[in-house]
Amino acid sequence: MGEMPQEVATSMALPWWSVLLLPVLLGVATWVVLACDAALEARPVGGPAGMGPAVAAPLRETARLLVGQRRRTLAGDRVLGGIGGAALPVAAVLAAAVLPLGERPVADLSIGVVWFNAMEVVAWAAVWMVGWGSNSALGLVGGYRFVAQGLAYELPHMFAIITAALGAESLRLTTIVDAQRDLWFVVIMPVAFAVYLLSAAAMAFWGPFDTPLSREVAGGAAVELAGVDRLVFVGGRWLLLVVAAAMAVPLFLGGGVGPLLPAWAWAVVKTAAVLALLVWLRRRFPAVRMDRFTEFAWVVLIPLTIAQALVVALVVLQRGGM
Repeated sequence: MGEMPQEVATSMALPWWSVLLLPVLLGVATWVVLACDAALEARPVGGPAGMGPAVAAPLRETARLLVGQRRRTLAGDRVLGGIGGAALPVAAVLAAAVLPLGERPVADLSIGVVWFNAMEVVAWAAVWMVGWGSNSALGLVGGYRFVAQGLAYELPHMFAIITAALGAESLRLTTIVDAQRDLWFVVIMPVAFAVYLLSAAAMAFWGPFDTPLSREVAGGAAVELAGVDRLVFVGGRWLLLVVAAAMAVPLFLGGGVGPLLPAWAWAVVKTAAVLALLVWLRRRFPAVRMDRFTEFAWVVLIPLTIAQALVVALVVLQRGGM
């Protein structure tokens, strides 16, 4: 019993000052993703992507929002709305704390998988808080609608993450990475990997799933946000996408395991590959009606992920009996 507190407690596997590097690293990664996305958007039909003006596109958008006027609604709850907007980037950074930056994370939690999923739930609740705090009919409807939709995103997402933890028989991210030294989980859990990326994109309002942000006339939960408030909210959404893509590496792609290159370099290469896939897919699919995706998630994605988890559970039980 004396060893239990040490197992559950947070283990600082990297120096404390590395915590300060997380927002910087996430910011740089987000800027690169947005620049590549802007290059693809501005590319002539059939022509190569132009990275020149696209590199500065995220900076121009940031400057535009910084100097923009903040919008105030009548009797809006500024405290609740402000907390909700700020919770998105904060939750993304806290979720990244358990990411193995190569071989070690900033915080090697024994419940790292649970921590990561909990921070995603915080981001989910933050969207509702933004919609409620605006005291706007459209924002309120958008917030409640996202809560209903978010449940359809979160359940298959959670089952996909649990499947990876089940395969390694641990909730610690470093243990999950060690379990993939012989074979990456994406090979034996392809359904969980695909569902994870799909639901992560939906949770971050990426690509065809950006209706809760402002893709339609109603505008979604963030319809009343402008200026700095919108910059913080949208920036949190982008950070959440980067963190979710990076988390796919230790869960399904072997973490920093690889030949020749150091562990941190392999983690960067694999994260860049996942982000490149998400950016490319964003331009290949039209906007998805959220009611249809919600139905698809409940009818197809959740049964698929449960079936995948059962298969992995049977393999683990058989392996344990040998």
